Amino acid sequence: MESIRIQKIIAESGFCSRRKAEEYIEKGDVSVNGHPVKVGDKALSSDLITVQGEKIIVSKKKQLYYIMLNKPRGYVTTMSDEQDRKCVLDLIKNIPERVYPVGRLDRNSEGLLLFTNDGKFANDIAHPSKHITKTYRVSVRPDITEEQVLKLTEPIEIDGKLTEPANVYVKERGQGRAIIVITIKEGRNRQIRRLCEHANLNVARLRRIGVGPLKMGLLAPGEWRDLTKDELRAIRTAISS
Repeated sequence: MESIRIQKIIAESGFCSRRKAEEYIEKGDVSVNGHPVKVGDKALSSDLITVQGEKIIVSKKKQLYYIMLNKPRGYVTTMSDEQDRKCVLDLIKNIPERVYPVGRLDRNSEGLLLFTNDGKFANDIAHPSKHITKTYRVSVRPDITEEQVLKLTEPIEIDGKLTEPANVYVKERGQGRAIIVITIKEGRNRQIRRLCEHANLNVARLRRIGVGPLKMGLLAPGEWRDLTKDELRAIRTAISS
């Protein structure tokens, strides 16, 4: 039996994404047969692997789920919350497998959030090298100038690295406000809000409306649905291109 990187085993079990598994390992929360491990270590699928004391169950016949949720404001993008805040997983009901969010939206942001128990799929969408775009509809105050639009497109530094340039256009203008659409190729920590701060704009509402070729459409806040076969085909094509 071939040994496999532990973060891959955890991701394929549906416990969390590969990136999140690496975070657990780095924090010392993962053990194999009772011994703590480090990123890059390998194990057998038959080994006893635990994350924060919870046993990882490896199922070879697991059904894979690909779900789209319209996240409302006020929910945090975590599996559970120590402060007892509302979690996005509370909105996903009657799924026999454990699914987890792909990427994140902060508590005050809303819109399209994907869930899956397919670790490779989640890793491919989240990984910057795949350049899967994320599109946001942002209401800002006050009205926006052409100079501010240009500033929104500029790379900014997040966690010691420059972001890639964003694509921006103004969709609507009103008295003391504007609605803009911003498309980015990464999805770094609070990237849209930081871009708006960089341009001296106040965000009144931030809603993700697209991930790659996937569009949220008329899905109501708090509702979810499975991705269609055509949507899965489209996002997989985007990943492999």
